[in-house]
Amino acid sequence: MRIGKELAVIGVGYTNFGDNFEMSYYDMVINATYDALEDAGITNDDIQAAWLSTVFPFAYGFEGNAGTSLSDPVNLFGKPVTRVGACGAGGMEAFRNAALAVSSGEYDIVLAVGCEKMRDVKPRESLVVNSLESGHPLLYKGRTAPGMFGLIAHRYMKTYNYPRDIFAKVAVKNHHNGVLNPKAALQSEVTLEQVLNAPMIASPLGLMDCAPAADGAAAIVITTVENAKKMDRTFSRIDAISVAVTEGYFSSQSNQKNDFLGFSSTRIAARDVYKKTGINNPVKELDLVECHDCFTVTEIINYEDLFLCDPGLGGKMIDDGSTFITGDIPVNPSGGLKSFGHPIGATGVRMIAEIHNHLHERAGKRQVELNNYRGIAHTLGGPGSIAAIVMLSKDV
Repeated sequence: MRIGKELAVIGVGYTNFGDNFEMSYYDMVINATYDALEDAGITNDDIQAAWLSTVFPFAYGFEGNAGTSLSDPVNLFGKPVTRVGACGAGGMEAFRNAALAVSSGEYDIVLAVGCEKMRDVKPRESLVVNSLESGHPLLYKGRTAPGMFGLIAHRYMKTYNYPRDIFAKVAVKNHHNGVLNPKAALQSEVTLEQVLNAPMIASPLGLMDCAPAADGAAAIVITTVENAKKMDRTFSRIDAISVAVTEGYFSSQSNQKNDFLGFSSTRIAARDVYKKTGINNPVKELDLVECHDCFTVTEIINYEDLFLCDPGLGGKMIDDGSTFITGDIPVNPSGGLKSFGHPIGATGVRMIAEIHNHLHERAGKRQVELNNYRGIAHTLGGPGSIAAIVMLSKDV
């Protein structure tokens, strides 16, 4: 995305992620949206248009199937509100569409919201079961996310001669970060032994290698830098946004050119963002990264696909502590999907909000040290066929 106007994030908000049985879909949308509006110092009357990300509408009710699922609970009637979906990258797709609308000059202040209700679902109505029963009669059989990423984990271990515990170290790190985050779904430290001894889900990935499905919502208010300054608001600049769709949902796994060692969608999006912003050495020129760690192996592969290191050195980065909060390039200081939880449509919006909070030194105990005042958020969907990356910075 080439930004026509200088764009700014002026308000963010998100609910606790996890088992929000006491909150409806609308409750979460209301809480996240009004927190973002309060943070921006505006009201819903100031919002001129909005975009909503819900990846699986009708999984738990009628909510999330259209823009009305946002306009109704927060009273945006009479304004354009659009629902989008892009698998795991859906939240950032809502953010991208909102940013494009301001960049074009059509609107001055807009809203991007992500929400997903995943825990109030009976086992036989789960996403896995629905996929098996309503998906392709051949290609869906036996196809699960842990199974697909388990294949990648085996390939990575064999190619680069890593033991299984290299993945477990990601879980240990992200659980530690989650303890520092009061809104994370999982707020408990885990040991390497606990991760390695957890029940096996899809070899070599055990239960603690997998991010938990969760309920949650997140919201962001976007305007122009010029407007933010006129309003005297604290803001982060939107330096670049890139979305890459490289394959189909099924062909990502059947493509003979796929080496199962990374995702071309992430590499294409990362190159695009770095080119637009003049980033040559992400480790030295960024302060933090929020990336899509749906499984522990995914985070390690993301190190390489985001060009934080050369191919095969992702395992070394987690092993030597480079991606810890106190390391050379903190990755997922929020706790990541692994600890924060993964309400699919909300995750991308929440990750961008996390970068914004760090840039303004309001991330509490998980705050990273700022040198460049710049960070990126990355989501992956499809699985792996879609990648989205957003870079934010702060004027200093």
